[in-house]
Amino acid sequence: MKYQLDTHLVQTDLWGKFKTSMGNTAVKVGNIQLTKHKIPATGKYVGYAPRVNFLTQKFNFKELKATAIEEDIAFIRFDVPNVLKYDTSYDQLPRMLMNVEDECRIAPRSTFATYNVLLDISKPEEELIKNFSSKTRYNTKLAAKKGVKVRIENSEDGFENFFKLLSETAKRQKFSIHSKKYYKNAYEIFSAEGLANILIAYYENEPLVAWMLFNYQNTMYYPYGGSSTKHRNLMASNLMAWEAIKLAKKKNTTVFDMWGATNDKDSPWWGFTRFKLGYGGDLVEYMPSRDFVVSKSIYYPFNFAYNTFWKLKKLR
Repeated sequence: MKYQLDTHLVQTDLWGKFKTSMGNTAVKVGNIQLTKHKIPATGKYVGYAPRVNFLTQKFNFKELKATAIEEDIAFIRFDVPNVLKYDTSYDQLPRMLMNVEDECRIAPRSTFATYNVLLDISKPEEELIKNFSSKTRYNTKLAAKKGVKVRIENSEDGFENFFKLLSETAKRQKFSIHSKKYYKNAYEIFSAEGLANILIAYYENEPLVAWMLFNYQNTMYYPYGGSSTKHRNLMASNLMAWEAIKLAKKKNTTVFDMWGATNDKDSPWWGFTRFKLGYGGDLVEYMPSRDFVVSKSIYYPFNFAYNTFWKLKKLR
């Protein structure tokens, strides 16, 4: 299926407000947004511009360079642009994409996943359920039959349960998460505009799964979630996903964005990719990350040090 991708959540003014609240100043150039991240011992910054849609968000590279110089930005990383790979395979590329290829180099690494699962939720609920895998459909019905209940918990207690389950999951699966303040600020800024919700799956009043969801324009995003090791046989995560999809439909969104995935069946990410695909979505690939280099003398040493850091972290 062809997906029409609009402005991504992380390119909104609200996301810029959130990132600025965390100490990374947001800067706008034309219709794109980037945040400033300090490069140690240099007095310079990385300009981080994730998920820019080059087909819809217009800007000028001359203006971009002038702004980068004014803001002491050594380079700007267009991290995993919000343009699907099939949109870049036309015989004649849109002018903006040609400019990006001319002005930028392929980035040595990406922060966002280059693969994702997108689900078209514009169809009726009955049709969506029919497109579930048989295992997903069975597990979802099982959770409801066994007494799992999913509730919207937009409260202090809801946030505390969310962060507790997220932290437990990160420790169990050995991945890094942001500070508690990070998730709290994001939730409060978007929920004040009616664009964020916390869903919690309970069994006999015990929280088992928690997701934080954001809706913007035609898309519902599922970026953060955690689960307990208790009552795994109840398949609470399956019912949670279905309730999240139903909430997305109530919010009049037509695409459910599951934030990240992999195409590698040997990857540790394949388990949750398979879980996401069970709801009938499409595994999609985005165009590669690009770097707009302003200062080569900072850019190359930074990337060498940054890549070394991640290699050492992976070994640990």
